[in-house]
Formats: sequence, structure tokens, C-alpha cells
Amino acid sequence: MLQQPQDEQVFYNKAFLLSIFTILYNIAEGVVSMVLGYSDETLALFGFGADSFIEVMSGIGIAVMIFRIRRNPESSKSKFEIRALMTTGFAFYLLSAGLLAGIVLNIVSHHKPVTTLWGVIISIISIGMMTWLMNSKKRFGKQLDSGPIIADANCT
Repeated sequence: MLQQPQDEQVFYNKAFLLSIFTILYNIAEGVVSMVLGYSDETLALFGFGADSFIEVMSGIGIAVMIFRIRRNPESSKSKFEIRALMTTGFAFYLLSAGLLAGIVLNIVSHHKPVTTLWGVIISIISIGMMTWLMNSKKRFGKQLDSGPIIADANCT
């Protein structure tokens, strides 16, 4: 699939830059969403912010993996990579349980969700950014034949 090792290094460099961008973008998105979700009392926006921090953990795991592979392509996964990806999976389950509990509480207390301007704005920005990130990660994941990069793209 790859013609030259130099091409492979270029693809890994681009995938690494995408993982760094993912980390920085999700930190900013998480902080803004959680602050606005808290101030507007919207569980969905607050939960969206929490989800962004889970994606930060996944991005760190992918960045470490790419860094390791660039330095030594034959090396096996580090304990940190394995823990980062396992923590990400666990955190998604925990977030899902928390959001489910919030939904049940809202139903029981007859609290109706409110759409906020900030929620709409953040959603529009996020949909555009995540679509671009997902497609870019998939492209480089396929070029590198990397299951973890493709899985990270699908998670995005």
C-alpha cells in the first residue's frame, strides 16, 4: 500500500499533527461547553464538554502511539498507550451512565430541556470540525493501514 518509507513518515507526521490538534481543540471545546452548560443549566451541553475531555484522553493515547511508531516501527504498545485507550473506553461508559441518570432525573422531575444559543453555536462548530477531523484521520489511517487511527477517527 505504501510506496516508500519516506511517504510513511510524512503520513505519520500528518497523523501526529492531527492528534495534537484534536487534543488542543477538545480541551478548548470542553472548557467552553462545560462552563456554558453549567451557566445555562443544560446537562446536554455540560455532558458534551465532558465528552470532549474523554476525546482528549484518546488523542493523547494516539499521539503517544504515533510518536512510538515513528521512533521504532517494530516496537509493541506501551503500557501507557494501553491504559490511555482503556481509560477512554471506561470514561465513555461512565459518561453514558451519568447522562442516562440525568435523563431519568429530568423525566422524573418533569424538567424540559432548553435549547440555548450557545448550544446551537457550539454544535454547528463541532459538527464542522469533527467531520473534517474524522475524514482526515480516516484518510491517514487507511494510508498507514492503522486500525487504532481509524478507530480514533470513528470515535471522533
